[in-house]
Amino acid sequence: MINYWIEGLKIALQFNNLLLMLIGTIGGIIVGALPGVTSSMGIILLLPFTYYLDPKSALLMLAGMYSGSMFGGSISAVLLGVPGTPSAAATVIDGYPLGRQGKAGKAIFTALIASFLGGILSGIVLVFLAPLLASFALKFSPIDYFALAIFGLSIIASVSGKYLLKGIISGLLGLFISMVGVENIRGSTRFTFGISSLSAGFELLPVLIGVFAITEILMELEQKERETKIQHKISEVFLTREEFKSLVIPILVGAVIGIIIGVIPGTGGTIATFLAYNVLRNISKNKEKFGKGAIEGVAVVECANNAVTGGALVPTLALGVPGDVVTAVMLGAMILIGVRPGPLLFQATPDLVYSFFAGWFIIQFMMLITGFVSTLTAPYILEIPKKILMPIILVFAIIGSFAIRNSLYDVAIALIFGLIGYFMRKHNFPATPLILGVILGPMAEQNLNRALILSGNDYTVMFKSPISLTLLVLAILSIVLGVISGRRESK
Repeated sequence: MINYWIEGLKIALQFNNLLLMLIGTIGGIIVGALPGVTSSMGIILLLPFTYYLDPKSALLMLAGMYSGSMFGGSISAVLLGVPGTPSAAATVIDGYPLGRQGKAGKAIFTALIASFLGGILSGIVLVFLAPLLASFALKFSPIDYFALAIFGLSIIASVSGKYLLKGIISGLLGLFISMVGVENIRGSTRFTFGISSLSAGFELLPVLIGVFAITEILMELEQKERETKIQHKISEVFLTREEFKSLVIPILVGAVIGIIIGVIPGTGGTIATFLAYNVLRNISKNKEKFGKGAIEGVAVVECANNAVTGGALVPTLALGVPGDVVTAVMLGAMILIGVRPGPLLFQATPDLVYSFFAGWFIIQFMMLITGFVSTLTAPYILEIPKKILMPIILVFAIIGSFAIRNSLYDVAIALIFGLIGYFMRKHNFPATPLILGVILGPMAEQNLNRALILSGNDYTVMFKSPISLTLLVLAILSIVLGVISGRRESK
């Protein structure tokens, strides 16, 4: 174990990897700060630049983008009252009032400290819990992996909210897309409709770029230009000793709730932040100051937000099941750069795993330093007009699609899925179930086929394995809880 850590630290501390992590972190903060440019979009747009990198270096760069973007969302939440990322929505409650009181610097600095500690604490949990979960998962048979994929697909109920039926339709579309092309076991072609280009199936990156990046661009360009003039300047930044002391309980509450919520597949940062905020407000002796500019409110939300990241990476790395929407995209990104998450990852490539662990902690310190600088430069970034920003992002999206195989076919696929995603958004079909179907569909199909071959086409085999049976029960519970949550949202 010590040898793995030493080797991982050596890899993470290589100059090129430090530079890539820094670029990823700064890019993440900028992406997170810009309303309409989500963490998922940032990761997807970065992917083409990682294609020619070593998988370890690529993964570290993506981790920087992921972690930095989660903090970046707080900047626009404080300065504009508009969350840069969905999980920063709860930051607006106290962050924006603080900004209007002339304490924008303090609010963003509080968010930075809380994000840093949330990332560090969740990283510790990731380091200890992910290897344990992965070592247990090594006992899985093909039918257990099939059940694991079904459990992953059951997350659709949670991420669909009040649009459960539409989420299921979206997930089924994703499964259909995953089956286009040559079938792995028998070698027969499916759903190609005589188009030879479809025999290789759909590349994951153009689908991701279309559904997340191009769809978001179309949605943003359709809306009116929002007011981006910063009405309050950043002056006072540092906290007093008393203010630092007041953050201890909020950070502990945010870290615990963020990590727990993060580990549970299908939840995510938005749930964690609002839950942590409500818990802290309920236990506080000064409930009346919440919503009027309490730095404790900013701290608990941002700590929970970044604590989710390490927690959500536990099932993603150890099982290949995403913890939330962003890690679903991260999972797809890992597959594209040649990293297949799951228990074998820890056994076959411990150098990659432990370089990622070491890099995760380095990234948090990079975020602390670059985040402080961004506190002073953020107003200039936020005033970039949408009519300039979105076309630039579109160009990067098209270049990224073309770079996969130097083919205009992939650009066309990205544009087609952009239009599909746009239609889905306009009619309240959630996009995440589609991506889950595309990513987890092959895992479910291949392992079911293997299990049936080994068992002589005995479909009851899935009920004979204790692990498979447990995962199927958890899948049912996940669906039931998702339905209950969706009904509450609709009310």
